[in-house]
Amino acid sequence: MMAMTSDGRNSVAGHELSQELANALIQMPKVRSDEDSHIYPIKDRTLVVPLQSEDGRESFFLDLHSGRLNLVKATLQNRARQIVILVRLDLGGPPHRNPDGQVIPCPHLHEYREGFGDKWASPVPTTHFQNLVDPWQTLHDFMTYCRIIEPPKFQRGLLP
Repeated sequence: MMAMTSDGRNSVAGHELSQELANALIQMPKVRSDEDSHIYPIKDRTLVVPLQSEDGRESFFLDLHSGRLNLVKATLQNRARQIVILVRLDLGGPPHRNPDGQVIPCPHLHEYREGFGDKWASPVPTTHFQNLVDPWQTLHDFMTYCRIIEPPKFQRGLLP
């Protein structure tokens, strides 16, 4: 259930994280939860891959979504606590308007911000993402950015 705070921030009931906890979850090393193999890039579908902390106490998800008609449109995100989006990379989509009115062109990166969840975007840091035109490289850069130190098994697929 979504609620609005008095200062206009959004809050998901029971799923608001402190910025300190969100930062800790983002920086926490993550490992694959199973030995399943997946093909990437995917076309016109969503793939949800389970992850966990090294000690197995925290669960995470790596969500990968591709567009139907626009082959460069994709979303890669890392979630914690089932529904909390920690980091989301949007590619090939429309610009994003931040709560302060600033418009960020696509591609852009969302990181959890206390009181706002994933409502804020910023330009993609080129220091972490080498080639956003290459889906395979982008997937690996995203997993590195999210501290996925033992990534899920992926086979390189062909773009349709």
